[in-house]
Amino acid sequence: MSPAESLTAFARVRASLDGREVVYGWSGDVYAWGPGEPYRKVFGFEGVNVSRVEGDHGSGGYRMLSREAAFYLDPVSREILEDWEGQPVVHVWNDPVNQHWRPFPVPHTLLGDQVCFSLEIPLAYPSPLPVADYPENSADDTYRALEMFQFFAPAEALTTDAPSVPATMSWTRMSPWLPWMAKGPTPGGLVFQCRGRKLASYTELPARTRAHIAAHHPEYATAPAKWTEPNESSWTYFRRLNPR
Repeated sequence: MSPAESLTAFARVRASLDGREVVYGWSGDVYAWGPGEPYRKVFGFEGVNVSRVEGDHGSGGYRMLSREAAFYLDPVSREILEDWEGQPVVHVWNDPVNQHWRPFPVPHTLLGDQVCFSLEIPLAYPSPLPVADYPENSADDTYRALEMFQFFAPAEALTTDAPSVPATMSWTRMSPWLPWMAKGPTPGGLVFQCRGRKLASYTELPARTRAHIAAHHPEYATAPAKWTEPNESSWTYFRRLNPR
């Protein structure tokens, strides 16, 4: 596939070319690690991303407008946590999570009757939480993480003209301690491992998830109406809650 064809195929997997809203739901677990320590499960994790794409005629690509919410769970009971080891839990409320996709050869692999699109994104940029201002919440003035996504779609579906195709996904993230964990300079960090799928509608999410969103931020049931910048992250959201 050409870069443009590759991107269009990925856009059909990740979203829908007709501009309708697409909901991805996922769940998994979060593991902690430290020097000389075994990995241990510290949280369950579940979330939702609601997005829509629009053509970007200037670049020949697309713009994805989305917001996402995700919740840290007790690793055994799977109930949404309110506190952890004496610290109030700050769940994920990222609005927006927008992306500008210019034509590029999206890495993909044919796996029998499925196609896997893979995105591996190393991140390194100035931390929104400088250590001098947030000594209990940040260990480095540079935020470093690795995000790895895989989206799986039926190969046959991609030969049709359907604007959206069924898909499943996996997501792995290696990151520093979350700011609200108050780990400061403690060596180590977290590994997120989740899996999910493109849903037929928002109502396919677990009832508890929908209820929590409705009670706290009901706007997360829909995609953003217009493009805004900059994107929100757990680090910038924590800074907004705790300005210095």
